[in-house]
Amino acid sequence: MTGVIVDCAIYRDGRRTDGPLDFSDALAEARTAGDRFLWLGMHEPTAEEFDLVSSEFALHPLAVEDALKAHQRPKLEVYDDSLFMVLKPVVYEAAADTVSTSELMLFVGDSFAVTVRHGEGSPLALVRERLEREPEVLRHGPTAVLYAVCDAVVDHYIEVASELQVDLEELETEVFLPDGQDARNTAARIYSFKRQVVEFRRATVPLTDPMARLTGPGLPFVDEAAQPFFRDVGDHLTRANESVEGLDRLLSDVLSAHLAQTGVRQNDDMRKISAWAAMAAVPTMVAGIYGMNFQHMPELRTSWGYPVVLVFMAVAVVGLYRQFKRRGWL
Repeated sequence: MTGVIVDCAIYRDGRRTDGPLDFSDALAEARTAGDRFLWLGMHEPTAEEFDLVSSEFALHPLAVEDALKAHQRPKLEVYDDSLFMVLKPVVYEAAADTVSTSELMLFVGDSFAVTVRHGEGSPLALVRERLEREPEVLRHGPTAVLYAVCDAVVDHYIEVASELQVDLEELETEVFLPDGQDARNTAARIYSFKRQVVEFRRATVPLTDPMARLTGPGLPFVDEAAQPFFRDVGDHLTRANESVEGLDRLLSDVLSAHLAQTGVRQNDDMRKISAWAAMAAVPTMVAGIYGMNFQHMPELRTSWGYPVVLVFMAVAVVGLYRQFKRRGWL
């Protein structure tokens, strides 16, 4: 259990205090005193490792199953002995321009908060350190842990959205580049970018309903005095969702613009091909006519017939070239 339990601490009056090393004894002490709570942090526990925790904290079997299997949508569930929440932190990898998600589960109950993290994204050490520097927030008990984790995850959504906005602006510039090496895989980049945005939406949009419930009254294990804090997180989540929706719409517009641009370029290419084919058709037609082996043909025995025909073909080609150039076909 040592590698699975990232941190375990008792908090009293908003400050970390010394307590039993065993989380079972620490929980008993917190409940006996009545003025403190236990925060237990875990990382990717197995079923056997989590079994002792779930029995000690009286966690609901359905919530335990969700916490172990992961791959859950963001949600908020209320059980008899605890409140269970699922979050999906988002990580932006600048080197590959990709978005990946991990999963974070929180159990909040009588004098305890348990966090279970899956994946390498969104480590909670910084959240715990920041919260320990704000005892006035930590005095709200396990609700403070729930707020701090939600706030950190949602604030990072806004940061990732800003990074994606920069990438989208670069993609927009690329769409209107002339044909070349840089513009050949634009469509593939747009579709890849759209998949990243879809992955992002799967993390942010389903979280709207849980955050709305946390700002309302009557939710067990949540201190009503913390509702203004959750409203602030809800406002940030709304901003993140608006950014994601904006990215999705702009991506659709960029894709449409790219397809239109590709169609225009193809039409230009077809006009050029047609113009050159028309210029080649005139001398081909004249040469074809005089290539027929008939005895009685106009100007067949004239000494100036050959150069006259050549001059005619040259004049016809030059005339067609000037006409196509004037119309913008060449």
